[in-house]
Amino acid sequence: MQSFQRLNTLTGWFTFAVALFTYGMTVEPTASFWDCGEFIACAFKLQVPHPPGAPFFLLLGRVISLMSLGDLAKVAFWVNMASVLASAFTILFLCWTITMLAQKLLGKVESDYTLADKIIVIGSGAVGALSYTFSDTFWFSAVEAEVYGMSSFFTAIVVWAAFRWERITDEAAANRWLIFIAYLTGLSIGVHLLNLVTLPALALIYYFKKTAKPSFWGGAIAFGIGLVILGIINSGIIPGLPSMAFALERFFVNTLGLPFNSGMTFFIVLFLAAVAYAIIWSVRQKRPILNTSLLALAFVLIGYSSYIQVLVRADFNPPINENNPDDALNFLSYLKREQYGSRSLIYGPVFTARPIDQKEGAPIWKKEGNKYVVFDHQPEYIYQPGDEMLFPRVYSNQQNHPQLYRQMLGLAEGQKPTMGDNLEFLFSYQLGHMWWRYLMWNFAGRESDEEGAGYLLPWSSNDNVPDLLKTNKARDNFYMLPFLLGLFGIVFQYFRRRRDFLIVGLLFLFTGIALQVFLNSPPSEPRERDYIYVGSFYFFAIWLGLGVMAIAEGLRQYVKADTMRNGLVVGLCLLLPVMMGSKSWDNHDRSNRYHSVDFAKNLLNSCAPNAILFTGGDNDTFPLWYVQEVEGFRRDVRVCNLSLLGTEWYIQQMKRKTYESEALPISLEFDQFNKGKNDIIPFYEVGGVKNGIDLKQYINLIQTNSQAVQVPLTTGEMTSILPSSVLFMPLDKAAIDKANFVPANLRPFIKDTLQWTIGKKDLYKPDLIMLDMIATNNWQRPLYFSSTLASDNYLNLKNYMQLEGYAYRLMPVAIPGATDGYVNSDIMYTNMMKKTFWRGLDNEHVYYDETYKGPPAISARIAFFRLADQLIREGKESKAREVLNYSLQVMPDKSIPYDQISSNYVRFLFAVGETKKALDIANTMATRVDQNLTYIRSGQGRFGNPDADLYTLQTIVEACRESKQTAAASKFEAIFQKHINAFG
Repeated sequence: MQSFQRLNTLTGWFTFAVALFTYGMTVEPTASFWDCGEFIACAFKLQVPHPPGAPFFLLLGRVISLMSLGDLAKVAFWVNMASVLASAFTILFLCWTITMLAQKLLGKVESDYTLADKIIVIGSGAVGALSYTFSDTFWFSAVEAEVYGMSSFFTAIVVWAAFRWERITDEAAANRWLIFIAYLTGLSIGVHLLNLVTLPALALIYYFKKTAKPSFWGGAIAFGIGLVILGIINSGIIPGLPSMAFALERFFVNTLGLPFNSGMTFFIVLFLAAVAYAIIWSVRQKRPILNTSLLALAFVLIGYSSYIQVLVRADFNPPINENNPDDALNFLSYLKREQYGSRSLIYGPVFTARPIDQKEGAPIWKKEGNKYVVFDHQPEYIYQPGDEMLFPRVYSNQQNHPQLYRQMLGLAEGQKPTMGDNLEFLFSYQLGHMWWRYLMWNFAGRESDEEGAGYLLPWSSNDNVPDLLKTNKARDNFYMLPFLLGLFGIVFQYFRRRRDFLIVGLLFLFTGIALQVFLNSPPSEPRERDYIYVGSFYFFAIWLGLGVMAIAEGLRQYVKADTMRNGLVVGLCLLLPVMMGSKSWDNHDRSNRYHSVDFAKNLLNSCAPNAILFTGGDNDTFPLWYVQEVEGFRRDVRVCNLSLLGTEWYIQQMKRKTYESEALPISLEFDQFNKGKNDIIPFYEVGGVKNGIDLKQYINLIQTNSQAVQVPLTTGEMTSILPSSVLFMPLDKAAIDKANFVPANLRPFIKDTLQWTIGKKDLYKPDLIMLDMIATNNWQRPLYFSSTLASDNYLNLKNYMQLEGYAYRLMPVAIPGATDGYVNSDIMYTNMMKKTFWRGLDNEHVYYDETYKGPPAISARIAFFRLADQLIREGKESKAREVLNYSLQVMPDKSIPYDQISSNYVRFLFAVGETKKALDIANTMATRVDQNLTYIRSGQGRFGNPDADLYTLQTIVEACRESKQTAAASKFEAIFQKHINAFG
C-alpha cells in the first residue's frame, strides 16, 4: 500500500511539473487583451475591478507581483504567473481525483494491488490530467491574469477534498475535512462564483457515505439540500447579509437618528456574536452535526471576508474604483451586479416585446442630509399579452440582436417567435454553438481561431482548404480520440460505479449545460465564451482518464497478461496528451507577445498632452488602464470609457483629478446624472428650435431642470428631451488662438459657430456627458475619440475631427467633404513613425489570434493607409513611400496576414513607384480570396467574409487599371468575375 501511495503522490507531482513547465514556457509576458489589463492594474495597487470583483485573486496577485522587484514592466508577468501556478495545482488535484475514482472502479484493497493494478490506476490519472493540461480552453486561461485558472483550482481542490473526505472513517478527522471544504468554498467566492455550482453534487457524496441503503428519494432530497446550500451562499450570504445589514442601517439612521454606518457596525457585531455563541452552545449540548454545520458557516464567512478588501480600498477612492462600493448602498449594488441588469429565466418577454406601461419596482436609496431616502424605483415593465412566454430564450433587445434572432430562426420582420422557435434557439445555438462546440474544441479539435469557428472531425482534411485556414496555428485535429476515450470512461463508470457516475455527471451538467441555461446567451457575444464552461471540460477529463481503464478492461479477454496489457494501454493512451500538446503548443505560446500593451501605448501617444480620450469596450480601455496604472505611461491623458460613462459613480470619478490629469470639464451635478436620471433623453422636436439649439444653453437648461426642455410622462413625471436635431456652439476664437492647436492652413476655415446635425435620435447618458464636456471645455483641453469606436459614438462630428494616429481630435473647424475626418499629416507622421511601438509584431513565430488581427491590426493599417493617402495628396511621395514600407516592415503579412484594408495599399504602392511590392500584395491577396470563395462555394465550410473578399478583389482590379497594369488587371478581373455571380 505504501508503495502505491508513494507512486500516486509522485505521479501527481509529475503532472504538476509538466503543467508548470508548459504554462511557464508559454505564459504571456505582459497584459493580455480583455479583462487582464484591468485585473493586473487592480492587483498591483489593490484597486476595485468590475463587479462582483475578485478580491482574493487580487490579494494573491499583489503578493506575487512583489517578485518583480521594482521592475514595473515585469509586474504583468508575475501576476500572470499566479494563474500559471494555480492551473498547475489544478492538474495535480485532477490527477489525484482520477486515481481515487479509478481505485473505486478497481474495487480492491490497496494492500492487494498488483503491479498491473498500480499501472492502470496511476496511468488513468496521468492520462486524464495531462490531456486536460493541453486542452484548448484551460491552457488559454492558464497563461494570463484572468480568474478562470484560479477558479479551476478551487473547483479541483474542493472536489478532491470531498472524495478524500469520503475515504476517512474517523468521524472527527472527517469533520475537519468538511470544514476545510467550507473554507475553500468561502475563499473561492473571492475569485469567481462558478465554484458554487459544484455544491449540489457534493451533497450526494455526503449522502452516499452516510446512508447504508441509499434510495432514489433520499438522493433527491440530498441533492435538494445541496441546492438549498447553494442558494444560501449565493443569495443568503453574498448579497443577503449586506442586504440585512442595510435594512438595520436604515432603521438605526432613519428611525433612531444615529450616524451613518452605526447600523452596519451593530449588525456585524451582533451576527458574529450570534454565530460564536451558537458554536459554543452546540459544543456544550454535544451536537456534532450542528457544531460542524456552524463551523462550516463560520469558515465560509472567513473565506468570504476577503471582500473587506473591496470596502477598504473603495473608501480610498483609487483611480480604478468600479461602482465605488465604499458604503452599504454601493457595496450591495456591487455584489448584486446591478450594473449589468437582469434577465428573465422562468417567464418573461421575447425580443419582439415592447413595454406598454411600467410600475414601480424595488426602491432606489440615496443619502440625503442625515438620512437614507428613496429617490426612485427600479422600473418593472408591463407587456402586452402574448409578448411574454415561459422559459424565454430569445429575449435580448440590444442593438442588432433582434435582427440576428430573425436570421437564425428564419422569422420575417414583425413575426413573433413561438415556443418552437424559442426551443430551437436553445438547442441549436445556446447548447449547440455555445457549449457543445466548445466541448468538441477541447477534445475533438478546433477548425481555426476565427470567431465562430467550428470543430474538426476525424475525417476533416486539409484538401482544398484555403492556405490561410490550412496554416492557421489554431487548426488542431485530435481525430476525436480524447473525446472517444471520455465516452468510454462514461460508459465504464456508469456500469461499474453508478453513484460516482451520478456525482461526476451532475458536476459535468451543472458546470456546462445548466450554466448555459442560466446564462441564457444572446445571439451575439463580444468574444468566444468557452472559458465560462471550463468546469464541465474538467469533469469530462475525469471520464477521459477513466477511459484508460475501460480500454484495458475491454482487452482483458484478448490479452491475458495483466501487466503487459495495462502497460501497453497506458503507454498508448499517454500518446494522446503528447499529440494534444505538440499540436496545440504553437497556438497557446504567448511567450513573446507584447502588442496588447504596445497598442495601448500607440493609442495614448496619438493624443496631445493633457488630453481627454473617449474609448469604447474592454479592449479599448483595459490595456490603457494597465499601462497608466502599472507602467506609469502617459498619465496626463484621461481615459474616458463610454460604456461606463452612463453610470453615476464613474462620472463622479471623472470629475476628480487623477495623477497628472485634472478633473474633466463636466458641469452637470450629481442630481442630473444620478442612477435613473437622464438615462435616456428622447428626441422630441419642438417647432421653436427646429433650426437648432445652442449646446451651452441646452446643457444649462438640463442642469437647472428647466421645463423648456422637458415633457410629461404618462406617470405625471417630467423628463428631459432633445428638442432639435441640430446643435450649435459659438466659438471662442480668443481661447482657440491661445491654445494654438489649429494649423495655420486651417485657420481661415474657422467660423463664428460650430454647427452640426446630431440626428433625430435619442440621447443616452454617455452622449449627454460628452456634449457637456464639449460645451464646458471651451477648447482648453484636447478632446480625442478612439478610432475603434462605433460610428454612433462620434455624435456625427466626424467632419470636425482631425486624425492624428489611432485617435481623432475634435477641432473647431470642418473641412468640406471630410466626412471621415481629415488628416494632419505632420502630426500624424510624427506619431505613427516616431511614437509607436511594435515589439514582436514582425515575428512570424509569435502567435497572434483574431483579437490581434482584428481592431489592433485594422487600426494600425487604417492609420498608415490614411496617412499615406494624405501625403500623396500633398505631393509628398517620398514620405508616403517611407510610411508604406514602414507599415509593411513592422506588420508584415507573415505575422499579420493582409486584410481588407491592405488591398488599398496596392494603389498607393503603385503611386509611389513600388510596383513590385504592389503586384506581390495583389497576387497574394487575390490568390487567397480565390481560395476562400472557392472553398465556400464548394460547400465544405465557411472561411472569411465573401462580401469583404469581393470588395478586396474589386479594389485590386481598380488599382491595377488606374496604374495601367493591364495584364494584372485582366488576371484579377477574371477571378472577380468567376465569383461575383455566385455571391451577388
